[in-house]
Amino acid sequence: MKRDRCSIVRGIDRQIMSSSYDRDTDFVYGGGKGVYLFDCSGGKFLDFAAGIAVMNAGHSNPEIMNAIRKQLSLGTHAAFPDFYAETPVLFSQTLLSLLPSSLNSVFLSNSGTESVECAIKLSKWHSRKKWLVAFSPCFHGRTMGSLSMTNSKPVQREGFAPFLPVKHVPYPYPYRFNGSEEECSNASLNAVEKVFKKLGGNVAGIFFEPISGEGGYIVPPKNFARGIRKLCNEFGVLLCVDEVQSGCFRTGKFLAISHFGVEPDILCMSKSIGGGLPLGATVANKKTMDWPPSSHSNTFGGNLLACAAGKAALEFMGKKNLAKNAERVGKSMLQRLSEMQERVEIVGDVRGMGLMIGVEIVESKKSKKPSHDKREETLKKCFEKGLLMLACGKNVLRLCPPLVLTEEQAMKGLDVLEQALKEVR
Repeated sequence: MKRDRCSIVRGIDRQIMSSSYDRDTDFVYGGGKGVYLFDCSGGKFLDFAAGIAVMNAGHSNPEIMNAIRKQLSLGTHAAFPDFYAETPVLFSQTLLSLLPSSLNSVFLSNSGTESVECAIKLSKWHSRKKWLVAFSPCFHGRTMGSLSMTNSKPVQREGFAPFLPVKHVPYPYPYRFNGSEEECSNASLNAVEKVFKKLGGNVAGIFFEPISGEGGYIVPPKNFARGIRKLCNEFGVLLCVDEVQSGCFRTGKFLAISHFGVEPDILCMSKSIGGGLPLGATVANKKTMDWPPSSHSNTFGGNLLACAAGKAALEFMGKKNLAKNAERVGKSMLQRLSEMQERVEIVGDVRGMGLMIGVEIVESKKSKKPSHDKREETLKKCFEKGLLMLACGKNVLRLCPPLVLTEEQAMKGLDVLEQALKEVR
């Protein structure tokens, strides 16, 4: 029997590509449109992954594709760190128009981990302090600086030490905390304060995901972010907010931190701001981003194609009010998932904001024991039924579809998910 194209691609991939790649399913990308993906043999899949929360504006978005084509006819690379160029400036202006006015200075890079590396260096430069503080779990990237903070899965750090000087404190995890949400929040805030005091005023910055992404799509208690802001003000620590996954309208606001009424000192963004092309941005106030020329730079930051795509993506998402759609469709999905939680024994917790939703898989509701195997089996069954999803944390399903998802499409996907969950034993 003649092997299909997907099998051939997977076979070659396994022979020549790095073994560090971690594939949750056997999906082989062939194309995409809107909220659907197609494998290279013609199979059609409803996409609840959005290219790891990248394709917020939908796959093959015509407005983004047209912007790329237009820029492609003019050129692809301007060496923006060394020469002026209009496209990166226009993108940055568009980005700043969506942010608090206190954030008014931009450094452009190529990825989330680069945006975090920039924030690490900036926090150290501006403060002239040594230590960083991050949470457990957290994910800030895999290059050596950001990896010094990343603390989601042991395999991500094992064998790569020594790291930068970083202290980790517990991320507030209400489902796994034996007490109220307020007690959960206070326990983490007390841990932060204790570390700040122990390090004796030598903390450059604390890095915080408003919703823990790779760590398990954990939503902290409402007062937690305000508590962190207060401690940073008290101890003179820069609040570095990582919105690489949670930003760009995914939670119903442009920044997830805005749900808590808090503004960062340094902001890290990437993923969806590039409209599908590699683009990162680190944003701060000019008084904070006060370093001199050549203190930090790169070659490809401000890439013309990425910035053209990013500007078009931001404008499209604003014009189509995808923040409101994420809020509305996400609310319906959370309600449906909560009902599903009552019916399905292995669904321990459902949480999220907008279209950033986590479903925690357990052995049973009573034991709350995390079940990695049942999570993996659920992912495979969904794939077999035409629904693509990703994992996060030890045992969590992450639902992060394109923000153009309709309520009808959302319910169709949840029908598949519920069927898969019921088949898992």
